[in-house]
Amino acid sequence: MEKFKSGFVSILGRTNVGKSTLINSLAGEKVAIMTNKPQTTRTAIRAIVNRPNSQIIFIDTPGIHKPKSKLGNTMIETAFGTVEDVDVILFLVEATSNQIGKGDKIILEKLKQHNGNVILVINKIDLVNKEQLAKVIDLYSNELNFNAIVPISALKNKQTQEILDEIEKLLKPGPAYYDIEEFTDQTQRQLAEEVIREKALKLLDDEVPHGIYIEIEKMKHTKSKLKEDLYNIEATIYCLRDSHKGIIIGKNGQMLKKIGTYARQDLEKMLNAKVNLKTWVKVKKDWLDEEKIVKKFKPN
Repeated sequence: MEKFKSGFVSILGRTNVGKSTLINSLAGEKVAIMTNKPQTTRTAIRAIVNRPNSQIIFIDTPGIHKPKSKLGNTMIETAFGTVEDVDVILFLVEATSNQIGKGDKIILEKLKQHNGNVILVINKIDLVNKEQLAKVIDLYSNELNFNAIVPISALKNKQTQEILDEIEKLLKPGPAYYDIEEFTDQTQRQLAEEVIREKALKLLDDEVPHGIYIEIEKMKHTKSKLKEDLYNIEATIYCLRDSHKGIIIGKNGQMLKKIGTYARQDLEKMLNAKVNLKTWVKVKKDWLDEEKIVKKFKPN
């Protein structure tokens, strides 16, 4: 009988390359929020994939970018901080690239100093032809000797299972670190905060979203009059400027209402219960550089 294997896998890549889409596709659950805006992921999020003969724990890291604040520095430290402690690294790049960009070069330099297993995952193959894909494979193969190269489309869930097969080959026998019913190590509060942030990221103007963070002030599980499961959730959306506060609230409170409605719909699916969600907006001008807040985004 085949021995049970387990291990930790870090996903590295530039911002907006599709790491969160991939991690949700592999986990089969919504673990990481997804938007088309860069630097969406701020912390190292864990997704747990249970297979018949293995348990694979994925760590979705913040995208590599040039930091401009304490939070930005923390995000880069978090991304590279996972490298030495994992069994396998997935290096995610785009099939549409004609050259190796700055962010990918920084990651490659780190990987060249690393002696562990690295799988190159080429995302967005649905956007290119075979010749372009061959070019990208050559481009990166000349830089590093990868354990495997897997072309995929994370958005269309194409060939993502092959990644799991390749990872499993590289893992050593080991125990299941998490219960097989679990799919993430995030708490319900953290997941709820991220759901609200995702809706804000998708709905707001470009200059606002990265200056916000969400804090769940209250999350209470109770029963409704009809004896249904009910969560009363109160959340504060913090932003950097008074002008941003106005945009988040919107004319006659319409934008905040829209964020709340979309977030509540997702939360009800996630919690499998009715949700009563109340949101407030407050200005906190220097939170990006405030140690007490930035500490929240550091890995445990």
